[in-house]
Amino acid sequence: MLPFLKKKPETAAVSEMPPWHPNLRNAARLPDTKVVRTAFFINGAFAFLALGLLLWFSFQEYKLHNLERAIADWDQQINRDKKDSDQFVVLYGKFQAEQARINEVNAFVKSKPAVSQLLIHLGETLPKDIALDAYEQQVQGVTLRGTVRGTPDEASGYASAYLDQLRTDHVLAQYFDDFGFSGQGVSRNPQTHRLSLQLFLHFKNAPKGDRR
Repeated sequence: MLPFLKKKPETAAVSEMPPWHPNLRNAARLPDTKVVRTAFFINGAFAFLALGLLLWFSFQEYKLHNLERAIADWDQQINRDKKDSDQFVVLYGKFQAEQARINEVNAFVKSKPAVSQLLIHLGETLPKDIALDAYEQQVQGVTLRGTVRGTPDEASGYASAYLDQLRTDHVLAQYFDDFGFSGQGVSRNPQTHRLSLQLFLHFKNAPKGDRR
């Protein structure tokens, strides 16, 4: 057999392999051979986060600055208009006082009957033996003066009956709360020699006063 076809002995192959030894390399201390390092992404993420926080705080600061400027403008406007506002408040208080007086007068006027309606009602309900001679309206009420026919005894009876009639009158009860004689009540008129009658009808909620 030719020499180059001879099989090499196994001992020669074994002698050519390097001897085995333990791996003592520290992977953490080996240099990073990556094209894009991991630290680049981490640093980039923190940079974007910091930039976002900076923009957010800047925007909040801008809004706060605008708000402070608007508040300052409002304060100036309030101080500028305060004098006029105080004057308007005083005028409005006077207006309310005058309005209260007007409302009181209107309520007082509305609570009083119309003279024409009252005279018509008194004329329609007047007894035949009594004639009204005068009608006088005051703040406290109404004074009625009249003449009573008949003898003194009859006239006194007619006057008392008429007073009772007025007290039970439902129309008059809407405006008056007290009915009675005033002045001398029933007295003889020296000119006509008849008995004169004087009555007083007191308005509701009106101040008490002397009956004329």
